[in-house]
Amino acid sequence: QVQLVESGGGLVQAGGSLRLSCAASGRTFSSRAMGWFRQAPGKERELIAAISRSAGITSYADSVKGRFTISRDNAKNTVYLQMNSLKPEDTAVYYCAAARSAWAPAPNDYEYWGQGTQVTVSS
Repeated sequence: QVQLVESGGGLVQAGGSLRLSCAASGRTFSSRAMGWFRQAPGKERELIAAISRSAGITSYADSVKGRFTISRDNAKNTVYLQMNSLKPEDTAVYYCAAARSAWAPAPNDYEYWGQGTQVTVSS
């Protein structure tokens, strides 16, 4: 069992930055890939960033590539999402998720979810 708690969301102006954090409980964090998803009103939840268990592999959705960076600290059981050059279309609830395996590029690879944190970008 893995429990995930996100933090760091809020209201920011377009062009600004935020860093989301996700603290995980349990002993299996370092063996799992981690991901960040987001869901905007009226839209499906999408996987926007993923990181392998050792942080050697990362992947990003085209919509955030070059602006967002996923990272992790296995000693702290924490995964981060640094978001720069934010746009109003980045407004969504952001969720971190833990995968079943060491690398998880597909949404269906994830089995544990946090409660989400709201990010609102004003124009």
